[in-house]
Amino acid sequence: TLLLSSLCTACKATEAAVRKAGIAQLYGIAGDTNSTGDEQKKLDVLANELFVNLLKSSYQTCAMVSEENEKMIEVPVAKHGRYIVCFDPLDGSSNIDCLVSIGSIFGIYKRESDGPVSTEDCLLPGNKLVAAGYCVFGTACMMVLSTGNGVNGFTLDPSIGEFILTASNMTIPSKGKIYSTNEGNAQYLDEKLQKYLYDCKFPKAGKPKAARYVGSMVADVHRTICYGGVFMYPANSTAANGKLRLLYECNPMSYIVEQAGGKAVTGRGQERVLDVVPTKLHERCPIFLGSSEDIDVILSYLNE
Repeated sequence: TLLLSSLCTACKATEAAVRKAGIAQLYGIAGDTNSTGDEQKKLDVLANELFVNLLKSSYQTCAMVSEENEKMIEVPVAKHGRYIVCFDPLDGSSNIDCLVSIGSIFGIYKRESDGPVSTEDCLLPGNKLVAAGYCVFGTACMMVLSTGNGVNGFTLDPSIGEFILTASNMTIPSKGKIYSTNEGNAQYLDEKLQKYLYDCKFPKAGKPKAARYVGSMVADVHRTICYGGVFMYPANSTAANGKLRLLYECNPMSYIVEQAGGKAVTGRGQERVLDVVPTKLHERCPIFLGSSEDIDVILSYLNE
C-alpha cells in the first residue's frame, strides 16, 4: 500500500508538471539522451526525478529500473524494502510539445534473492510481476492498475487531489474494429504481417478496420483496452526486436491486458510477452496485444 501510494503521488506530481509545462517553460529538449539513445525532454528528466525520489523515500524498494537511467538505480540500504520497480516515467516523449496524450508506466516485482542487490535481481520475466499500472495524462488523468485480481481505473479528481475509482473490473472486448501500428514502417515488415495489414484495409467481406495510432504507448493501449482491437510494435528488418522495451513498457502493459481478458504475444510462435526472460535492463521486445480474437487472427497470419 505504501509503495502504491508513492507511485500515485509520483503520477500526481508528474501530471501537475505536464499541465503547467507551457507556462513553466518545461517544453523542449533537455540536451541529453537516455539509456536507449532517445533525446531527453525536460519533462522526461523531471518525471524521472519525481519517481526515483518518491520511490526511494517509500522504504519499500531495493532497486529500480528506469528508461532514463542506463544502470540499475540502487536504493540506500537504510531505505531498503522488498520490491523492485521498473518504470517509464514519461512515455510518449515525442508528443509532449504538441499536447498529445502521454503517460507513465510501471511494473512491480518482489525481490527473490537476499544479499546485495544486483542487476540480475531485476532481470525477471513479466509472469513474476505482482502489480503493474499506467497513468494516462489526457483529457483527464486516469491511473489503470492491476494487482493480479482484474483491472481497475481511477480518475484524478483535481478538486481534492485524489484518485477516485471510476472504472471497476475493466475488461477488453474479445474482438475490436481498430488496429494500431506505425504503418510508416510497413515496407520493413515481414510479408505475412504486410498481408494482415492489407486485409485490415481491404477485407474480402465486411467493413475494413479503422486505423488509429497516437505514438504514445499509454494512449494507444488505453484505447485498445476500452474499445478493443489490437496494438502492435513488431520486429522488422531495421529493428529485429522492435522498439519497445521489455521491462518497463511491454511487461506492465501485457500484464494489464491479460488481466483485462486480452492477449499479449511476441509474434514468435505462440510466445507470451510475459514469458520472455530478459537478459539486459533495456532489452527490446516485439509486441502484439489486444482483443483475444484479434491476436489469434494475427498469429494465424504469422504462423502460416
